[in-house]
Amino acid sequence: MKTVMLASQMIQCGVVQGPNEALLAGGFESMSNIPHYLMSSRTGTALGNTQLIDGVIHDGLWDIYNNQHMGMCAEKCAVDYDISREEQDEYALESYRRSQEAVASGMFVGEIESVSVPQRRGKDPILISEDEEPSAVKMDKVPSLRPAFKRDDGTVTAANASSLNDGAAAMVMMSEEAALEAGLKPLARILGFGDAEQDPVDFTTSPSLAVPVATRHAGVDLSDIEYHEINEAFSVVALANMKLLNLSPDRVNVFGGAVALGHPIGMSGSRIIGNLCNILKKKDATIGCASICNGGGGASAIVIERMD
Repeated sequence: MKTVMLASQMIQCGVVQGPNEALLAGGFESMSNIPHYLMSSRTGTALGNTQLIDGVIHDGLWDIYNNQHMGMCAEKCAVDYDISREEQDEYALESYRRSQEAVASGMFVGEIESVSVPQRRGKDPILISEDEEPSAVKMDKVPSLRPAFKRDDGTVTAANASSLNDGAAAMVMMSEEAALEAGLKPLARILGFGDAEQDPVDFTTSPSLAVPVATRHAGVDLSDIEYHEINEAFSVVALANMKLLNLSPDRVNVFGGAVALGHPIGMSGSRIIGNLCNILKKKDATIGCASICNGGGGASAIVIERMD
């Protein structure tokens, strides 16, 4: 999401000009390829055992300020806002149901580019044309899973948190004048965006602070927002922010969210913006807001208006 915001600022500042100039904004993440680290390998390992460090946790999922897994921050959020395990599980199941329905009805076709995966020994490549995670869940197993982070009385599990995934998302950005001069019809325009931050341990609810900043910048009221995309790093993130912003669940993550679709951390911000563009078109709506929290206490939000 930050790349989209920075690209918008570059265009507004005149860094990118002319009908043939555009910016490609987005991100990617291959969590399945992130290695384990051998921290002592450069200086030498002394007598005895050494430790492999999981790069996903070390670089992506660790709260360095409180020296704990970000899942523990989600546990704190659940306690702070009185959100039960049952509520989180039901939210996760609904995210899967919505994403499965969206896949089955072709709602994602316009925003997914098929990827051909080469195979060994002369076999035909496999064409991946839809997300794999929504169909991977076993609905009946969700309530029986053990807590993933707080073993004794935790509420966050592998099922009601986002899974580890690979993904990439990008969008072409131009000024409206340049797009029209080039004969292109814009899908949406950015009305405004903003950031907010608080204590790192409370990053889970930072979207509730960033969204009002973005709406003020966009010159709209929260009530003008027809659909929201709130990144589901954990089910409790969406539940808490909906509570804080007083949002109706039927207007948030209507095609499912990161719990069901995945959260490749380097691309999720751009994915939910693209998904929001698609939702506005499919639902014949005009204004939407996408928001995402990040480790360190911050969050970003962006308000867009459909144009196609």
